[in-house]
Amino acid sequence: TFRKLAGCTLFITGASRGIGKAIALKAAKDGANIVIAAKTAEPHPTLPGTIYTAAEEIEAAGGKALPCIVNVREEQQIINAVEKAVKTFGGIDILVNNASAISLTGTLETATKKVNLMMDVNVRGTYLTSKACLPYLRKSKNPHILNLSPPMNLNPMWFKNHCAYTISKYGMSMCVLGMAEEFRGEVAVNALWPKTAIHTAAMDMLGGAGIEKQCRKTDILADAAYCILTKPKTFTGNFIIDEVLLREEGVKDFDVYAIAPGHPLIPDFFLDKKKFSGSQQEGADGAKVKTESAAATPSGPVAETFRVIQGAVTEEYVRSTQGVFQFELSGDGGGTWYIDLKNKGGSAGFGKPPVTADVVMSMSSADFVKMFTGKLKPTLAFMTGKLRIKGNMALAMKLEKMLSQLNSKL
Repeated sequence: TFRKLAGCTLFITGASRGIGKAIALKAAKDGANIVIAAKTAEPHPTLPGTIYTAAEEIEAAGGKALPCIVNVREEQQIINAVEKAVKTFGGIDILVNNASAISLTGTLETATKKVNLMMDVNVRGTYLTSKACLPYLRKSKNPHILNLSPPMNLNPMWFKNHCAYTISKYGMSMCVLGMAEEFRGEVAVNALWPKTAIHTAAMDMLGGAGIEKQCRKTDILADAAYCILTKPKTFTGNFIIDEVLLREEGVKDFDVYAIAPGHPLIPDFFLDKKKFSGSQQEGADGAKVKTESAAATPSGPVAETFRVIQGAVTEEYVRSTQGVFQFELSGDGGGTWYIDLKNKGGSAGFGKPPVTADVVMSMSSADFVKMFTGKLKPTLAFMTGKLRIKGNMALAMKLEKMLSQLNSKL
């Protein structure tokens, strides 16, 4: 096969292990130059790999390696490594912002030093490394910045349990939004995120023994990253999910990426449990990448409630109501749901309604179930702030009448 990255220089943060090293090894097989910008110079008591052992693997795979001690919290260390890379390889063609810190703790449980660590590594480190590399990237024929960060999903469920971590990861994604536009036509800037949990040392610490069976190998992100980094620089501003991209590239067998083929996989953070809806983001070259997320329609009380509503909808309800209702629910089973009591025989289910909603209601999943089972009056929910309504209030009151008739079935 044609070695698309032969002779290219990749500057990869956090490349001594895990996802960063996997991307490095994939590029090394083409004969690329890899700058291993990571802080582990001495063996860690529990985490495998150093910048030097990674360098040995990269050289063995066919690439050239430059191990650099870089803590992305220290701007001067970043600058020194960039200058050393340019002196050694003559320039920088690709930057992969992979270094990341994580603490899945609530606001009151997150120590200030942990907040500082996540903001410094994830947001500030990504920003400063990009800033240091950009003057050299602009001189490259096909420059890319790739951040390992998620599509920005403002569903409150992704903030409530680990607010600081979410802010820090979305900060990396905001760098993609801003820099893609700022350097459009000069440097491609994209984000890559896994659909499922990836087996790394960090995942072992978070999930404990046996968690690896529910994860995929780092290879899937390495293959997806390779696809992105070999596209033209007009492919920019995209938030890409690994599996979606690889399916579009013709990959059909995903068992090869599983630690335990056939075992259920854990969906990754920031991806709601809904079908890929086909929402796409388009690069300037017309390439389209689906950015919607996760695996399947939710199950649980909310889904069961909508199943009953769907079964109870009649032409009489449609004729007498003539309204489309959209529900934005937070919490378990949350997301966007709808009841269409305007078109044909009516319908209800997960996702956005087939036409623009007349009424949009926002509330928690738990209060939604209470409201539809008669345990919480819609008027009381509205007055106490548990229910927010936008749109046609008269139609909202019509829905309340329908609820009273449905309660016996729910």
